[in-house]
Amino acid sequence: DKLGLGTKGRLNAGADAVYLGGRSFGLRAKADNFSDSEIEEAIRFCHARGVRVYVTVNIFAHQRDLEGLRGYLQQLREWRPDGLIIADPGVFLMAKELCPQIPLHISTQANNTNSETCRFWAGQGARRIVTARELSLEEIRAIRSSVPEIEIESFVHGAMCISYSGRCLLSNVLNGRDANQGSCTHPCRWKYALAEESRPGEYFPVDEDERGTYIFNSKDLCMIEHIPDLIAAGIDSFKIEGRMKTALYVATVTRAYRMAIDWALADPETYLSRLDWLRKEVGSNTNRQFTTGFYYGRPTAEDQIYGTSTYVTDRVYIGTVESIDDRGRIVIGQKNKFAVGDILELVKPDGNTPRFLVRGISNAEGQEMPDAPHAKEELHLDLVPEDSKEECNMPQEGDVLRAASSR
Repeated sequence: DKLGLGTKGRLNAGADAVYLGGRSFGLRAKADNFSDSEIEEAIRFCHARGVRVYVTVNIFAHQRDLEGLRGYLQQLREWRPDGLIIADPGVFLMAKELCPQIPLHISTQANNTNSETCRFWAGQGARRIVTARELSLEEIRAIRSSVPEIEIESFVHGAMCISYSGRCLLSNVLNGRDANQGSCTHPCRWKYALAEESRPGEYFPVDEDERGTYIFNSKDLCMIEHIPDLIAAGIDSFKIEGRMKTALYVATVTRAYRMAIDWALADPETYLSRLDWLRKEVGSNTNRQFTTGFYYGRPTAEDQIYGTSTYVTDRVYIGTVESIDDRGRIVIGQKNKFAVGDILELVKPDGNTPRFLVRGISNAEGQEMPDAPHAKEELHLDLVPEDSKEECNMPQEGDVLRAASSR
């Protein structure tokens, strides 16, 4: 099921590599992560399509983790992913010993903020470093110049953590869920008030210019308008934060960045002329408004959201195409409500977004339905292209459907 949602969406949208985590030893324990057998399947699936797979092993390990970690790394050695993403030096040494043929990448959690740190990791045998999100483009250029032997990967889109390189204690302190062990409950998105020592029980809202109380809530990173600057800085790999996001989010954002990179490299004028479309595509997804983070200097109050922690979106994820049935209907696992007569959009990897009329909906038993109110139900859709010229663009396995935008 995960292959049908997230991984296939990224591959179909043009990703050169995907990163994923198992059910242990990664930093997204709350996510429905891959089981051991699913990791093995995902690696086979991606390799058959020429796409690399990087597995996160980026917890900060406690003593109790080491025995299980050793067995997990031995399994990964057999599955042969294209890289392991690691933050803890002890985990790095263990992986270097047990998985000598697998390239090791240094996670952003390891605070890779200067050229000497990167030189150290290169000397240890690391293939790639993921830069700390606190770095400017100028600093990344200096690292590229000083340590040409190591690959540089940098985040270009997605959620920003309030804490330094994502190393946060809030979750651990407030509810005992350790972010550095993968159990962050995102307390930076909560609403806060102050209590004065001599006035117990009296709470005062934390306001700034009457905009609200979400004092830790950062805007999302978005560098879609600055691709040439990222390329010029010498970044080898552009990383999209897509964990715990829908397949629609992953497919739409990946497609936009794939096209932006290709246009910027082949014809900068085309890239500049399509910026409005690129902005609208990434902005159509769930987001907390956008910022360029630290790339052009230190963020200011304008990069925070003080009034709310809710997301902004103008697209609804309908489902991912799982198969085509023997009647030629599109089979999906439904995600949100829609009805016969609605118009759906298909997120195609070439940038086209053909529109389809929902002519019929049936359930797994073949019963016709006027609408689809129940999430996660298997549905079979009779879709008709709104434009007859789009008949060659019918949905295929792994394609993502969303509710149509208004014209």
